[in-house]
Formats: sequence, structure tokens, C-alpha cells
Amino acid sequence: MIPAIRVEWRKLVTTRIWWVLGIVLFGYIAFTSALFGGLFGAIASGAIGPEAAGGEAIPTDGLPPLVYSTVSAVGYVIPLILGTLAVTGEVRHGTLTPTFLAIPSRARVLAAKLIVMLVAGAGLGVVGLVASMGVGAGVLAVFEIDPQLGNPDIWAMAGRAVLAMALWAAIGVGVGSLIQSQIAAVIVVIAFTQFVEPILRTAAAFWEPAAQVGRFLPGAASDALVGASVYAMFTGAAADPLLWWQGGLVLAALAVLVSAIGWATTWRRDIT
Repeated sequence: MIPAIRVEWRKLVTTRIWWVLGIVLFGYIAFTSALFGGLFGAIASGAIGPEAAGGEAIPTDGLPPLVYSTVSAVGYVIPLILGTLAVTGEVRHGTLTPTFLAIPSRARVLAAKLIVMLVAGAGLGVVGLVASMGVGAGVLAVFEIDPQLGNPDIWAMAGRAVLAMALWAAIGVGVGSLIQSQIAAVIVVIAFTQFVEPILRTAAAFWEPAAQVGRFLPGAASDALVGASVYAMFTGAAADPLLWWQGGLVLAALAVLVSAIGWATTWRRDIT
């Protein structure tokens, strides 16, 4: 298992995809946290009315978690794509053939990818937190709002955000093992995260039976794990949201389930 993990780690760090996605994530989260920090700060200071945030006043002590959680609320698609490309890229370029010749156990290869992507996803989570907490705290301070960087609850939330990003990368591995066409896999990831799930979560906010199911959607579970989300604020949180550890279990179970289905079907087929 150790050699398999070492091989998968080298595959990751000797390509450009990890640092390219890291730069994209940092810029995306820095912009988003600055945008929300400025919006919420302006509302709290009275510069603009509360209707800009859905018509409700925002307590200033709850602003830092909302701004900092952008790393997972809007940035989770990046580790998800990284995990997907870690598998589909090998299929596209044919590097799975020598991998399976060197390590005949395909289950071991898949497990090694999951472990490496968990670490890589956590690393992306740290990068995103540097952006959200660094930029967001600065913007909030401009509006004389305490960024709460000395609050242990904030750092606990940050740790859960890192865990969420790690689990999203593992889910990406499962998606890639199930849908090995790189173009199809990326389209499915983007379509689900940017269109399908937001629509379902928005609809669930207005229909009680759907809300009970909607809280188990991947994005809702991720928000529950982290404990804060600007998405939930604008669209409405699920009724009776999951506890943080329940959200984590849902994401972990999803990663295991999708990977197991991928291993039992597509992953075991001939590739050449």
C-alpha cells in the first residue's frame, strides 16, 4: 500500500494541475470573501439597506463565519474537480495501463488515490482558508467589525472546512472512477454543483417534505459539517439541518459509495 500511495503522490505533484487549481481557488475565494465581506460590512455599517442580504439584518458577530466559510460553500467544486481529474486524466493519457501492470490490485490503486486526494483536498482547504480569512478579515476590519481571529470557534470551523474540502476531493475520485470520460465527468460535476443541486436546495426551502430530503444533499451536508454558509443564508437553510458530524458522515459515506460503485463497474473493465 505504501508504494501505491507514493506512486499516486508523485503523479499529483509532478503535474501542473494541483498548483493551477490552487491558484484558481485562491483567487476565486479571495474575490468572493472580499465581495461578501464588503456587502455584509456595508449593511452592518448602514451604508446600504438589509434588503441586499435578503431583507434581514445581519448580526455583526455572525459575519466572520459567513465570510470565512466561502472556502467550502463556493469553493468545494475545486477539490471535487481535482479528484475527478486524478482518475480521468490517467484514462485519457493511458497512464493507468502501466499503473495496473505494476500494481495489479485495482482496489489498492483506487484506495491509494483516495488517500492522496484526501491530503490534496485538505491542502486546497488550507489555501482557500488563507484567502477567505486573510482577505475577509481585512475587509471586515475596514468596517470596524471584529474578525474574531482569536475565537476558538472560528478555528474549529476552519478545521471542519478543511475536512469538508478533503472529503470533496475523495468524492471526486469516486466520480472519476465511475465516469472515466474526462469531458463527461467534468460536465456532470459542474452541472450538478452549479445547477442541479442549487435548484433542488432552493426548492427544498419552500416545500417541507423536500426539505427533509434536501438536508442530505452533498452541498447541504458540507454546509452542516462546516457550520456556516452564505449559500444557506441567501437561499434558506434546510429544515432541521444536520449536525456537523452527521454532515461529515454523509460526505464520507458518499465518497465511499460512489468509489465502491465505480470499482465494481467501470474500474474493473479492460482499459486497453
